[in-house]
Amino acid sequence: MFCSVGAPAGWLDIPGPAALCSIVLSHLQETTLAPQLFIDGPTEAPLTLVLAHGAGAPLDSPFMTFFSKGVAAAGFRVVRFEFPYMAARRSGGVRRPPDRPNVLLDTWQSVIDLLDPGRLVIGGKSLGGRMASMIAEAAGVRGLACLGYPFHPPGQPLKLRVAHLQTLRTPALILQGSRDPFGSRDEVDAYSLAPAIRVHWLVDGDHSFAPRRSSGRSEQQNLQDAIEALTGFLQGL
Repeated sequence: MFCSVGAPAGWLDIPGPAALCSIVLSHLQETTLAPQLFIDGPTEAPLTLVLAHGAGAPLDSPFMTFFSKGVAAAGFRVVRFEFPYMAARRSGGVRRPPDRPNVLLDTWQSVIDLLDPGRLVIGGKSLGGRMASMIAEAAGVRGLACLGYPFHPPGQPLKLRVAHLQTLRTPALILQGSRDPFGSRDEVDAYSLAPAIRVHWLVDGDHSFAPRRSSGRSEQQNLQDAIEALTGFLQGL
């Protein structure tokens, strides 16, 4: 069975017996930071991949949906959620900037607390993956998967966001377009990332892995390449 907290159709919370549902519902009522969870894939999967969205698009964007459905089809459970600012946009229709980092991190922790860290791989697109990378080691999760990591703001290559990635011990996969304005291959190859991190490059891809037509590569090819790399990483944990 699935616990329900009065969410719209398609929104689910974690599965379990009535007693567990009661505990989950009580927890959710006590904190405003525990978001609703959207789940794909089998509940008996050996690993659960938790994905957070990027700064501008919600959890049901085509990009997020593609990865959730694709990984679930490979036999893994995938959980998506939204940070408070994005959930407020969904309910109120007003575009808001991302929450402060401490709110984003607290939201991530609240999701991890509802699940089993020992069976979790956490990550997401851009902002969501970056926040996951900052909490992964302390949370004791099995792995980290970033779908386009924002190594620096576009046009500001000296404003790096890599300090914690130099000592990270959690097994990690970063899927990155080779011409990503948040960190291209030429730039990232010069960084001293921890041995636990593997970067998988998507040919001529931008921040969403889309290549230029002149590359001779299609967006679908890059997305499929990314799915195969991600599921291979999960299978190896």
